[in-house]
Amino acid sequence: MIISMTGFGRGEANENGIRVTVEIKTLNSRYLDISTRLPQSINDKELLLKELIQQKIKRGKVNLITYVDKTQTGQPDITFSPELAQSYGKMLEKLKFLANISEPIQLNDLIQFEDIFIKRPEDEETIKKTWLLTKTATENALEMVVKMRRKEGGQLKNELKNQVDGITEQLEDVIRISDERAPQALNRMKERISTLLTDSDVDPDRMELEIAILVDKMDIQEEVIRLQSHLKFFHEALDSSDSVGRRLNFLSQEINRELNTIGSKANDSEISHLIVYAKEKLEQIREQVQNIE
Repeated sequence: MIISMTGFGRGEANENGIRVTVEIKTLNSRYLDISTRLPQSINDKELLLKELIQQKIKRGKVNLITYVDKTQTGQPDITFSPELAQSYGKMLEKLKFLANISEPIQLNDLIQFEDIFIKRPEDEETIKKTWLLTKTATENALEMVVKMRRKEGGQLKNELKNQVDGITEQLEDVIRISDERAPQALNRMKERISTLLTDSDVDPDRMELEIAILVDKMDIQEEVIRLQSHLKFFHEALDSSDSVGRRLNFLSQEINRELNTIGSKANDSEISHLIVYAKEKLEQIREQVQNIE
């Protein structure tokens, strides 16, 4: 199955006033690369979340961000340190006495000391609930991102099939032109051999080498057969249920190799133009393949 490596998904879960939102964004990457941003209280669950992601995504860069909203619980996220508040109060009383200030100490005087306020420690039950909600929200986000990646993958599959079919059409014209011009090429080779034979100083070894070179330059059948095979395998990979991104990338390289060889061996301007058109389609294929899982 063709699956794109780019996608986005958002999942939510809430219970008892705690709402967890998870956003997952995936991008192209040669390997599976997962990064997460979690609340400090559940940082130790990072490995479990990565294992959850690996069950659904095989390749690509995955960014997961978690947002936790506890405003509906009615409890603020911060509290204060009684010890620090008492210490600062005593200090201000002493300072007031030394400075001969008669006004009483106000609450505004104390809240100027920011370190009085500390993050409210979470109890085990809240931590457990936050983790379970995060897990559920992640599963929901994964479902959405996988659906999006598959939908985009279906579009990529259709585009790739069209491009491969375009290369196949160019190759069929190359075969036709090559077959039509084979007699002309054979006559040119015979003329070249005749020229060599009229030379009294001709070296038999040189003549055999010259003939072998000419024949090799004319014959593109082997490259055509290999190219047809690569195009066939490419189509089969597009219909496969496996993750085929790396396979398609390899086949693209092999198709490029055969096109280059055919273009150089054919020694024909019309065939060269057809190969250029085929390579334009291949370049589009190679760009699209980079986005396939």
